[in-house]
Amino acid sequence: MLFSRGLVAWCGALLVGAGLAGCGTSVNRAPVEDRSSVGAVAPAAADETKPLPGIENAGKPGYYTIRPGDTLIRIGLETGQSWKDLARWNELENADLIEVGQVIRVVPPVAATSAAVVAGDTGVVTRPVTQSSLEPAAADKTATDKAAIDKAAIDKAGAPAAPSTTVTATPAAPAAASTPAPVAGGPDEIRFSWPTQGSVLAGFDESRNKGLDISGKAGDPILAAADGRVVYAGAGLRGYGNLIILKHNNTYLTAYAHNRALLVKEDQNVRRGQKIAEMGSTDADRVKLHFEIRRQGKPVDPARYLPAR
Repeated sequence: MLFSRGLVAWCGALLVGAGLAGCGTSVNRAPVEDRSSVGAVAPAAADETKPLPGIENAGKPGYYTIRPGDTLIRIGLETGQSWKDLARWNELENADLIEVGQVIRVVPPVAATSAAVVAGDTGVVTRPVTQSSLEPAAADKTATDKAAIDKAAIDKAGAPAAPSTTVTATPAAPAAASTPAPVAGGPDEIRFSWPTQGSVLAGFDESRNKGLDISGKAGDPILAAADGRVVYAGAGLRGYGNLIILKHNNTYLTAYAHNRALLVKEDQNVRRGQKIAEMGSTDADRVKLHFEIRRQGKPVDPARYLPAR
């Protein structure tokens, strides 16, 4: 009887110990699961608050906000820059990794710094102030000389002052006529030549066709329209096929699209009339050359810049 009671007590102790062990296991497991779930949410919350690169420069001159569908190649074409320069100026390790809303620099850093210094300079001793300070003196001297001449003429011939009014008005006309001259013949203005022989299939239309479509046969030579440097050679811009972009100076780019073969490489210098590609139909409905001239990144009508033929 005593043995039976001892056995019952011993079994009861085993059951209680097992129960406590089971409870201890469940208590230890739950906090681990909770901590792992909280840790997974935290990085997402941090990512949502991270600002886009360059957002502090949005809207400033010389900067561009990336839109859906943009690539560095397209941005370079539209801003008149090399995509490699854009990547370097913005310290982009991978040119393919850009985000919508990101703001990038599209002018050289030195030029941007110089522009900022000129815009923010409030000093008295600057070139514009010096020049303007001289202009009144020159104007006063001119007025004095003119008055002396008019007085001498009146004293000598007794003529009315009306003729001197006519003489004074005459120099104003040439000054007004000469104003557009720097635009037409500025330092960056260059002569372009036709990039291929062929008839024009489609003319320039700013909204539908940003250049000229020129006919030809597969393999016809494509020539550089002016001296320049190859800033792009490849097929990374949708709608252009095998494309070459030449930069001629700080103002002008030319683009040559749908080629069968590209005969130059990026950063190579070329001369006007040099063969740079062979005509083809890549990413086009027929064999043709699509030719663009861009002035400060804006497409212009090539027919206005090419010689008549």
